[in-house]
Amino acid sequence: MASSLTKDAAAQATPANGGKTFFGHPRGLATLFMTEMWERFSFYGMRALLVLYLVAPASKGGLAFAAATGAAIYSVYNATVYLLAMPGGWIADRLWGPRKTVAVAGTIIMIGHFLLAVPFEASFFVGLVFIAVGSGLLKANISTMVGHLYPDRNDPRRDGAFTIFYMGINLGAFAAPLVIGTVGQSVNWHLGFALAGVGMALGLGQFLLGTRHLAEESSVVPAPLRAEERTALLKKASLWSGAAVVFYAIVVATGSFTINWALWPLSLAGLALPAWYFVKIRRDKDITADEKSKVTGYIWFFIAAAVFWMIYDQSGSTLTVFASDNTASKLFGFNFPSSWFQSLNPLYIMALAPFVAMLWIKLRDRNPSTTVKFAYGLIGIGASFGVMMLAQAAAAGGAKVTPLWLAMVYLVQTVAELCLSPVGLSVTTKLAPAKYAGQMMGLWFLAVTAGDCTAAIIQLVAGNAFLSEASFAIQGAVAVLAGVAVVIWRKRIINLMGDVH
Repeated sequence: MASSLTKDAAAQATPANGGKTFFGHPRGLATLFMTEMWERFSFYGMRALLVLYLVAPASKGGLAFAAATGAAIYSVYNATVYLLAMPGGWIADRLWGPRKTVAVAGTIIMIGHFLLAVPFEASFFVGLVFIAVGSGLLKANISTMVGHLYPDRNDPRRDGAFTIFYMGINLGAFAAPLVIGTVGQSVNWHLGFALAGVGMALGLGQFLLGTRHLAEESSVVPAPLRAEERTALLKKASLWSGAAVVFYAIVVATGSFTINWALWPLSLAGLALPAWYFVKIRRDKDITADEKSKVTGYIWFFIAAAVFWMIYDQSGSTLTVFASDNTASKLFGFNFPSSWFQSLNPLYIMALAPFVAMLWIKLRDRNPSTTVKFAYGLIGIGASFGVMMLAQAAAAGGAKVTPLWLAMVYLVQTVAELCLSPVGLSVTTKLAPAKYAGQMMGLWFLAVTAGDCTAAIIQLVAGNAFLSEASFAIQGAVAVLAGVAVVIWRKRIINLMGDVH
């Protein structure tokens, strides 16, 4: 990607800038932008192929899982990525610092993608574990380093920097299905996964070459573990790891192991962990009554977000299966692989995000409250599955429906996302107790985990009926009703939020 570099060292006020800027920002932003763009390229490219490869018959080089099982594997994998973002932030804070953590994360992700490129089932699932762990380590910390480039938190360029960084995410996500999806579906699955590994290698190389442009703070471990803490941690980690190894060794030895032995425990853990964390925060005697009230208010937003992500993240599972099995891969005389549908959301985001941001500014005093924006997001995401219900009805009897159905679904979901996701990040920082300021952002990611785990449970219980009109109707109705509930009880939620609006 072309970048705009100009001589403007004096205006940066950053330690390691090399005398150049990136769109008027510190040169380190270019390093982080390109690293994140290539990491997202690898992540979304692999994701575009994941369910298609899992459910493809063995005669076509796939793993021949049932559609519901393949979708559940995808949902649990995606949930695990966000689940591991919280310990990823902890590792940077207590052990390695953000810069080292991201370097290690990039290496782990790259290895994971190349393991997927090896044509063995065991290697494939080990590779998924590597990618999930690496993505969890990288996710929060690379964003943290963007903030480090601006020592003055009131620097007017700070918000613009995150906007540019966000564009890198969407550029990578847009290009990945077009490149990796095409190669994986049209040439060879494993070659597609290898291309994802090459993408991560490019991102890692960019990061290592550009570290001299990053802020020194990115190398600092903010709260290093004391020796006794490190020892206690190793003991606990060894105990739990050993117990898991022994348990699964017994399951395997008795011939009882199936993929469900991994999917069910992870799905239930993804629901139990955020519940436990909320109880822990609410019972903490160090937080004030006002902070407890705000946490109670935040639970409403968390549950709403979990319902939202339950549907939204099925773009890579349920909608991908529908695209492959029930949607024509030809439009206006042009043929394309079904994985290309995965490029619609980032394309819509890049096209619509500036207009939505300007709309909120233009409304000013009439700008909807946080609760109302959440309601818009929930009703919108529910409506998208209403459209899917109609699309599934149109596909009855094995008919291939026009790609315009999915194009409409992704458009509705993107508008809903723009109403809820940025607002969710903002309200999380505003309602967080002082003691849990950093950890609450990790808790926001757990809303994605909870939503994806709920989707996995639905897919496991419903079987292939998860693609039925009734499934789309029920899930869509739940989201719409959740949005209506937020509107009805918005005054109560606002009262719990105290001085936050």
